[in-house]
Amino acid sequence: MKKSISIIGGGSSSLLLAAFLDTHKFDVTIYEQNKTAGRKFLVAGKGGFNLTHSEAISELINRYTPNNFLKKSLLAFTNNDFRDWLETIGIPTYIGSSKRIYPEEGIKPITVLNSILNHLKEKGIIFKYRHTFSGWDAENNLIINNKITSSDYTVFALGGGSWKITGSDGSWLETFQKKGIRIIPFEASNCAFKIDWNSKFIKSNEGNPLKNIAISCLEKTQKGEAVITNFGIEGNAIYGLSPQIRKQLNLKEKAIVYIDFKPAFTLEKISSKMRKSSFKNTTQILKKELKLSNTQIDLLKNYLSKEAYLNSEILSKIIKKFPLEITALGVLDKAISTVGGLDLNAVDSNFQLQKIPNQFCIGEMLNWDAPTGGYLLQACASSGVFLAKHINKIE
Repeated sequence: MKKSISIIGGGSSSLLLAAFLDTHKFDVTIYEQNKTAGRKFLVAGKGGFNLTHSEAISELINRYTPNNFLKKSLLAFTNNDFRDWLETIGIPTYIGSSKRIYPEEGIKPITVLNSILNHLKEKGIIFKYRHTFSGWDAENNLIINNKITSSDYTVFALGGGSWKITGSDGSWLETFQKKGIRIIPFEASNCAFKIDWNSKFIKSNEGNPLKNIAISCLEKTQKGEAVITNFGIEGNAIYGLSPQIRKQLNLKEKAIVYIDFKPAFTLEKISSKMRKSSFKNTTQILKKELKLSNTQIDLLKNYLSKEAYLNSEILSKIIKKFPLEITALGVLDKAISTVGGLDLNAVDSNFQLQKIPNQFCIGEMLNWDAPTGGYLLQACASSGVFLAKHINKIE
C-alpha cells in the first residue's frame, strides 16, 4: 500500500520535490493557499528569467550564506542537472553573456511553469488549491482549512516574507513559533538600500545607472551595475552584498560601502592618466581619459570639496574607493528575497524538523541567503530534489 506525502505550498521547491518523488511508492498532494501554483515563479520572471547560473558548482556553492548548509543539496542536483531536467520536459536553455541561464528565446515564464505543472499532473500529483495550513493537532496532524489532515510524511515549502501578493507572506512564522520551533524574523535581501542623497545630486540623477562598477562591503566585492533611486541604490552590483550590509546595519545602524568607478584600472593607471592628460579641466579629464559617466562625475562633485576634486592624487584614490553610507534596508515586501524564517538548527541534515519526525522544511522558508542571478531558484530546486531522493529511499 502506498504511503502519503503532503506538501504545503506550491512554490518552486515544492514543485521540484514533487517532480522527483517516486509516485509508485507515494500518493503525493500539494496544498496551495492560492488558486494557482508557482505565482512567485512568475513574478521572478518579470525582471529577466534566470533559471540558474552556469559557473562551476564549486564556485556556485560559495555564493550562499552560509555556504555549507545547502552544499549537499547543490551537489545532489547541480546547475547542469537542472538544465538537463528542464530539457526533458521541453524547456531548452542557453547561457547568456552574464553566464546566467535562461529559457531559449521566446519561452516565457508561464510556459516553463506550465511545463512543470503538466509534468506533475502526468505523474499523478494531486493539487488542492485554496487550502491553507494553520497548525497541528495534539498528535502533530496538519490542520488545513480547519480540518485535520493526516499523512505519512509532510513537507513544508512555505516561502519567505516578500511579495505578499504571491502568497509568500511569512504568516507561518507565528504558527511554527507557537509549536516551539525556533524562528528568526524576516529581513529584506536583494533589495533597495536607503541613502540620504544630496538633494541637488538626486534631482539631476534619479533613475540613472552606474555601469561597469564594483562595490565593496567588508570583505566582499561585487561587480555589475547599480541604479540611483530617490530612496537610495539598487541593482546587481549591490544585491550580492546584502549579508554584509545587513550585518553592519544590525551592529551600527549604518553601513559603509565603497564604489570602484573603474575596476578595470589600477590606482596607478588612473593617477598616470590624470597626470599625463593634455586636458587641463578636471571634468574633461574624467570624461575623456577615464570615460566616467556624467552621473559618476556628479557624485564626485557633490560629495567632495572643491580642493579634493581638483587634487588629482586625492581624486584618483576616491575614484577607486568612493564611500557611500547606507542607513536602512528597503521595504520587506518589495525585496527580491528574504533571510530569516526557520532557524537552520531546527532541521537535521535531511531537512527534517528536529521536533517532529517525518515532517520536513525546504526552500526559502529556511534562513539562508543568496544573490540574484539564478542562485535563489537553483537552491530551491536543489533542496526539493535532494529531499525527494532522501524520502524515496525510506522503507
